[in-house]
Amino acid sequence: MTDVDRTLSIIIHGPSKAGKSTLAATAPGPRVLLDAEHGHKFLPLNITYWDPAISAPPEVDGTWNTAVVVVRDYETVLQVYRYLQSGDHPFKSLIMDSISEIQVKCLEKLAGRDQVKMQQWGELLRHMTGLMRDIRDLTMHPTNPLSAVVITAMTTHKDGMWRPYLQGQSATSAPYYFDICGYITTEEYPHPDPTQGKYTVRRLYIGPNKEFVSGERVGGRLGMIVEQDELNIKTMIDRIYSANPNTQETPNKEGN
Repeated sequence: MTDVDRTLSIIIHGPSKAGKSTLAATAPGPRVLLDAEHGHKFLPLNITYWDPAISAPPEVDGTWNTAVVVVRDYETVLQVYRYLQSGDHPFKSLIMDSISEIQVKCLEKLAGRDQVKMQQWGELLRHMTGLMRDIRDLTMHPTNPLSAVVITAMTTHKDGMWRPYLQGQSATSAPYYFDICGYITTEEYPHPDPTQGKYTVRRLYIGPNKEFVSGERVGGRLGMIVEQDELNIKTMIDRIYSANPNTQETPNKEGN
């Protein structure tokens, strides 16, 4: 099985501190993390910093598993995309944390911090929908496909449901672009021992739901909910493809 046959694109939304960034950081390495929220310093990663404006991607030397790009403006996002689209890079995964903040950077590029004009809202829609499709398509790159594209988003309550926080039609179209749209949250349950307090469980909902936007097109191989012990992007990829009867591992040179 070639790399392009074992890929996953996913957008994860949920409330603050629910574990979006932590889950995204489990994507296969080496990975590049576009950090627009400055939260990478709290993640269990071995990092190196990369500034795409002044250098090519770092070489894999065993000292890092995540190249962090601090996103201060929208042009930085485009510079990283151009490297990934060229295929001349060492990365297996792309993480964007978060697309909601990157959208703000894009809007600032278009309108500064002045009042946004109607035409600029249309430009924002074209930029963001185009960007999301382009980064998803990196999993289908002809020479160096990414194993995972993982996008995090804030969540907002609109039209009776929790949905990824994006402006206008971007919020409606975004869930359709990716293999999985997941809503991550923490839930409290009574402890089996009545002398103990409640315990907290983190869960990723990926099946249809009336309370929040979620869904998948991986054939139900992960079920409706990914439980806390399996909240790992690499594990999810393994489960999806090991359960796929239409794919078959390619033997290595030793025939294993």
